[in-house]
Amino acid sequence: MSVRIVPVESQPFAENSYVVWADGGAEAFVIDPGFDPEAIAEVLHTNRLHLAGIVCTHGHVDHIAGNQGLKRRFPDAPILIGRIDAPMLTDPALNLSGNWGFDITSPPADRLLDDGDQITVAGIGMGVRHIPGHSPGHVVFVLHGETPPVVFGGDVLFAGGVGRTDFPGGSFHDLRLGIHTKLFDLPDATKVLPGHGPPTTIGEEKRTNPFVGLSGM
Repeated sequence: MSVRIVPVESQPFAENSYVVWADGGAEAFVIDPGFDPEAIAEVLHTNRLHLAGIVCTHGHVDHIAGNQGLKRRFPDAPILIGRIDAPMLTDPALNLSGNWGFDITSPPADRLLDDGDQITVAGIGMGVRHIPGHSPGHVVFVLHGETPPVVFGGDVLFAGGVGRTDFPGGSFHDLRLGIHTKLFDLPDATKVLPGHGPPTTIGEEKRTNPFVGLSGM
């Protein structure tokens, strides 16, 4: 199965959302709807797609701000998020929107995800890996059957960087451990689609990442 992935960047945090569907399919899901749900809806409309799921890597505001708008347009699209971060959806203090002077909430989760879960959304299978450190309940998604593999990594691993660990519940130790045990076990050619910035690969970050790379170990 060929999978199509269209990124949508939204401001003010340059956050990457991803619209994902099987080539020729009629349904899609979106990873981490940011502050531009209209642009996401336009991708769906242009490609004649129905939204079958809203999939969140974690509960910070820049990754859930579009949930409400998309739910309004597609009320039957379930929201999926890691179990530990689920309370952040409905609490501006927890999702950090209150920190920036605007209270944003999302509808509550329809499905809670745990480490090791296997899920299928819009006919596309993914594995769930819990990697805390940026947020306590952060999860990443590994697409099944893609060559090379593809990871929707949220704010865990970036090109040349890692997610911030100074937010409530953050831990660099946990983040580093999770990257080494649950991302660096994937093939070097694995493509990582992060929540901010350009794509990268597991091999590139192993070799060159100044925070978690293996070259200095």
